[in-house]
Amino acid sequence: MMLIDEAGVPDAALPVTEFTAHLRLGTGFSAETLQEPVLRSFLRAAIAAIEARTAKALVRRVFALTVHDWAARDAHPLPVAPVTRLVSLGFRDRAGTETASGLDVVWLAEDAHRPVLRAAGGALPAIPRGQSAVLRFEAGYAAAWGELPADLGQAVLLLAAHYYEYRDATSLGGGCMPFGVTSLIERYRALRLHAGAGR
Repeated sequence: MMLIDEAGVPDAALPVTEFTAHLRLGTGFSAETLQEPVLRSFLRAAIAAIEARTAKALVRRVFALTVHDWAARDAHPLPVAPVTRLVSLGFRDRAGTETASGLDVVWLAEDAHRPVLRAAGGALPAIPRGQSAVLRFEAGYAAAWGELPADLGQAVLLLAAHYYEYRDATSLGGGCMPFGVTSLIERYRALRLHAGAGR
């Protein structure tokens, strides 16, 4: 299985102004524009870390999921939430040629933590030998930063500020995340009770 973020978080969706205010940086100086790429990089890092920790997409965008086998005959769990819509389903051969398949054979079972691709009939379409299925879907809480849940937005700012403040540190442990951030994102983390297709 391979998940690809096809577009990434656009620059326009990054809260540079809010982050600048959060850091209490001065404005109106010639160095302000020089700081923006640095601030954007820390915001991107914070978003990526929170998305990885929660398996949630913050800013809405399209992902491509490639699988060689379905998890179950009639269902396959999606690795990120919340999924807002299915975009396309196709099959890719070894040469990289992709053949489209209709979305009428599948449907999305929405879930806050474990959305599932389900068969509209008795089974998901068979993946031809030597090929892989490619499902594109849109996922994310909001199209614009101001529409994001307040606790997730605050967690991103806190973590980005942490990265900014300790950008030269070399003694922090792996996976270090401030307590304030972990407490804000805790309710978005799925409890892993069992494996499978999320039945």
